[in-house]
Amino acid sequence: MKVFKFGGASINSVERIQNVGRILKAYEGEKIFVIISAMGKTTNALEKVVDAFYQGRQQDALQLFEQVKQQHLDTLKYLTTLYWKQAEDHLKDFFTEIEWLLHDKPVREYDYYYDQVVCSGELLSTAMMSDYLNEAGVKNKWIDVRDIIRTDDNFRDAAIDWPYTQQKVAAVVEPLFKEYDVIITQGFIGATDENESTTLGREGSDYSAAIFANLLNAESQTIWKDVEGVMNADPKEFPDAKFLDALSYDEVIEMAYYGAQVIHPKTIKPLQNKGIPLHVRCFLQPDLAGTIISNKPVHNLPPVIVVKDKQVMMELSSKDFSFVGEEYVSRLYDLFSDIKIRPNLIQNGAINILCCLDDKPEKIEKLALAASEIFDVQVKKGLTLLTIRHYTREKFDELTKGKTILLTQRTTETVQALLQEA
Repeated sequence: MKVFKFGGASINSVERIQNVGRILKAYEGEKIFVIISAMGKTTNALEKVVDAFYQGRQQDALQLFEQVKQQHLDTLKYLTTLYWKQAEDHLKDFFTEIEWLLHDKPVREYDYYYDQVVCSGELLSTAMMSDYLNEAGVKNKWIDVRDIIRTDDNFRDAAIDWPYTQQKVAAVVEPLFKEYDVIITQGFIGATDENESTTLGREGSDYSAAIFANLLNAESQTIWKDVEGVMNADPKEFPDAKFLDALSYDEVIEMAYYGAQVIHPKTIKPLQNKGIPLHVRCFLQPDLAGTIISNKPVHNLPPVIVVKDKQVMMELSSKDFSFVGEEYVSRLYDLFSDIKIRPNLIQNGAINILCCLDDKPEKIEKLALAASEIFDVQVKKGLTLLTIRHYTREKFDELTKGKTILLTQRTTETVQALLQEA
């Protein structure tokens, strides 16, 4: 049994949805568990719906959601004929679920509403794909992943209840393979024990696929993307990026930890635990072998470049010029845990601590306010964090030229620099 994950770019048009159908037909007779993301820019569009709703702009939220609805209904018209009404009703069930919420007023935290609304992107795309495939002759079974993946209620970055989820996979998913070769479900989402939708962190569909690969003891997992495979840098930012035909689990975990977008940070561990190889392949050229990620070590890699924009530097200084010792650091990490924010880079001085964090305004504001009871706090925004694995001096100088370096950190393998435009 294989696990396939198709991202939003692979289904962002009628032609690409049909292309996914052709890829699945090439595996006729094999057991395939398929995870599909939201179409194209749907997640971004749904985020705007949440923002409008949470700001009290109810009509704007409904109007923005109407645009999402129409996009899916218009696409569906070109995909189904015989089963069009059945497929439309399938979509309308999810429209109703969201519109019911949008007619209310927010009384809970933003992250809760984010998950309830944004999860609909995956539900809509998979419903549409399943109905199209059934009409195109690829018999499949659609399931709602919220009935399978149980999580805690840490909305927007929920943690998996593995024992419960494993039990549901065994009881619900595995028996379906007796009747169906293809099962389709959603990435990125789960549900609490109170049936509230949760999400697993942005780009969490890769992680969803790894959860199922682990629990189904899959022979492999494949992530289908619009590039040849894993590159040593984002080809959109670095036109000379190099293709990497093989990587080790450990290397990819490091890349993901530092923010490389090609693989979700949580994806590798469930695969590594069972030695399941991960393939990254191109849905536009499915004959290419792509990149294989496995236990085998890979040597002589080129510099691997990760760039994270929208970074914040928070400088925390002791109020009385005393040394920033263990007590201060311990209290700071308690704040990180309470606010559920992780520093991308942290460096201690004698009387201060410098932190680099993703610019999540609500959490940054909470952290700065809470930390101000312990430290003098200064915040600088609009920064970029550059990470180079297997760095050379020449590459570091090239990528930092003309920029102000606010903070650096080096190991034998990796260099990081927090940069400000000069």
